[in-house]
Amino acid sequence: MNSTRTNDGCPCTPNSSISCTVTSCAHHCKDENRCGLHAIQVGTHEANPSQDQCTDCLSFEKYR
Repeated sequence: MNSTRTNDGCPCTPNSSISCTVTSCAHHCKDENRCGLHAIQVGTHEANPSQDQCTDCLSFEKYR
């Protein structure tokens, strides 16, 4: 994997198992549509999720 940078300027190694297009996240690898975390937590804001829009990346941190 290439070493690239996250939005917050920290070193980032893109995780080839986690695709991500949320450029406003601090963990987003700026030069690739990949997450820089080893793992993410996925959750829901619905009691009975039935669509992909009902799920959330709970590892999201707003890029400052």
